[in-house]
Amino acid sequence: MKIVVLDGHTLNPGDLSWDALCALGECEIFDRTPADQIVARAAGAEVVLTNKCPLSAETLARLPDLRFIAVLATGYNVVDVAAAKARGVAVSNVPTYGTKSVAQHVFALILEHTQHVGHHAETVKAGRWTASPDWSYWDHPLVELDGKTLGVVGYGRIGQAVAALGRAFGMNVIVASRSAKSGVEQVSIDDLFRRSDVISLHCPLTPETDGLVNAQRLELMRPDALLVNTGRGQLVVEAELAAALNAGRIRGAALDVLSLEPPSPDNPLLSAQRCRITPHIAWATQSARTRLLNTAVDNIRAFRSGSPQNVVN
Repeated sequence: MKIVVLDGHTLNPGDLSWDALCALGECEIFDRTPADQIVARAAGAEVVLTNKCPLSAETLARLPDLRFIAVLATGYNVVDVAAAKARGVAVSNVPTYGTKSVAQHVFALILEHTQHVGHHAETVKAGRWTASPDWSYWDHPLVELDGKTLGVVGYGRIGQAVAALGRAFGMNVIVASRSAKSGVEQVSIDDLFRRSDVISLHCPLTPETDGLVNAQRLELMRPDALLVNTGRGQLVVEAELAAALNAGRIRGAALDVLSLEPPSPDNPLLSAQRCRITPHIAWATQSARTRLLNTAVDNIRAFRSGSPQNVVN
């Protein structure tokens, strides 16, 4: 069985092992694959692994030997799953590998906003504390989370993990979800935007949620509120969020995802005031990446044994 990994570098920049995958067959691993080389590199492969390399209907039609696509992520929009199904090609994803890591990153962003640890540590390194006339100083308001309201948009695995961490900090949790959830206070999306001190986005990207955070909803937010997005960049209308930040309409935004990644230099959020952006790393702890790789290998084993798992088409 020939196996091709089209873009393995982000998953494994060198700190994980491909051995379990290579034990399954003839294996060829590429760090990155330009779009115009996908067909040439995947030619003859029965199994292709992709993270962000697109496998369109046109591309699939040029890969007659392909039988299984293992997506190295939870989202699988890089594959035309309907076209794959029509050609008898199964597609699997990895649905649960990063729940704890993403929730942890959400609170890393929240805590950086409330404590400004990075900023103050840099001022100490620059010598400001040694030259200070006082034994303590701070440049930004320091905010205690206990008693604040955390609004969670989308209450799947990650949303629930974020809510649990919020409760551990003493926060009151409210939820906006498409389906009824027991044991939580469920509110409308607009009510959540009005009431929350921190809003964290965890809903899927659908036609209904595309542009969910727009000028109208930003107007509903408290002026001292924080918006956190570790879900999908397209949930936010970026120009309208940048305008709200620059106008002081809300206190801050903390984002791990943008609508285009890597972003173009003119993305307005790159220069927006009180906007912290990390380069889509919430998923990328070594523990999470190890689970992702192990599950992808398990998906291939299950397919080969005739009992495919995590199939999305």
